[in-house]
Amino acid sequence: MNLMATLLTNTMLTSLMVLIAFWLPQTYTYSEKTSPYECGFDPMGSARLPFSMKFFLVAITFLLFDLEIALLLPLPWAIQANNTNLTLLMSFMLIILLAIGLAYEWLQKGLEWTK
Repeated sequence: MNLMATLLTNTMLTSLMVLIAFWLPQTYTYSEKTSPYECGFDPMGSARLPFSMKFFLVAITFLLFDLEIALLLPLPWAIQANNTNLTLLMSFMLIILLAIGLAYEWLQKGLEWTK
């Protein structure tokens, strides 16, 4: 019952905040507020620079693997638990999954951002 009350309260508060944030702001856009600003001068050129898609994919892959490695950080404390065999098995399977993903990215040449 306590869990249901907590979930209901959180859902109601979240919904209320979303509704307030949606209806409350009165946005008036002025051309001066939306214009780019570079140290008091008008911009010299376009701020849009070409972006390498390969570099973007390498960065996303790094973030993905970094987050998955973060799952292993509590491992020293988890080993102290009662069921160490299951903990070590699951950790080993996660490392194997990461190694398979890294091998796949390497074989597909997803780690190279130069041609």
